Amino acid sequence: MQFDILSIFPEMFESVFRESIIARAKEKGLIDIFLHNLRDYSQNKHKKVDDYPFGGGVGMVMGVEPIALALDDLKSDDTPAHTVLMSPSGNRLDQKKARELGVHKRIILICGRYEGVDERVALHYADEEISIGDYVLSGGEIPAMVLVDTLTRLIPGVLGDPRSSEEESFEQELLEYPQYTRPREFRGFKAPEVLLSGNHKEIEEWQKRHALEKTARRRPDLLEKIEIKKN
Repeated sequence: MQFDILSIFPEMFESVFRESIIARAKEKGLIDIFLHNLRDYSQNKHKKVDDYPFGGGVGMVMGVEPIALALDDLKSDDTPAHTVLMSPSGNRLDQKKARELGVHKRIILICGRYEGVDERVALHYADEEISIGDYVLSGGEIPAMVLVDTLTRLIPGVLGDPRSSEEESFEQELLEYPQYTRPREFRGFKAPEVLLSGNHKEIEEWQKRHALEKTARRRPDLLEKIEIKKN
């Protein structure tokens, strides 16, 4: 999978993408990440990419022109690409949406800044808008990092054990069951004996039961979604 990321702060990504799973995926040739400085496409002599909003308002708005020119350049080789604008008003990123996005071989991510992005980008240049939650960040860079990490984990061969992604929280629309490791007892707090029993059937039943209990306690809305689907 190829990621092309448009940002006025491309250097923000470098340390994140040099570490852990993303770095290993790059080394294996499973993903390619290209960072593009949006200011390189500005027609302004000062390389500005923002301007005052029509109709007034607080702050500046990222303009459509540099983004459109950047997309023209990135798509000039005719390689199919799915263009995503990272936006707090976009579709919520969840595991289902991640799997939908995972079918694309190439994704272009547009990272907004300032008070927003000219609406013509969303209307005419982006295939969709994605949000990572109901809150506002300083820009689209951190959400883009989240999206790249989420999609990378779904690529076959990225994780050491393919079962890892299947058993994680939200894959079965439940939170993942509780996990324990050594020492068996720490300051009087013991790991559940069933997990040490070697009885795989009992362990599986314990994991399923506690995944349900954990979801009911922390995210009852997920159980409501499952009930709606059943009905």
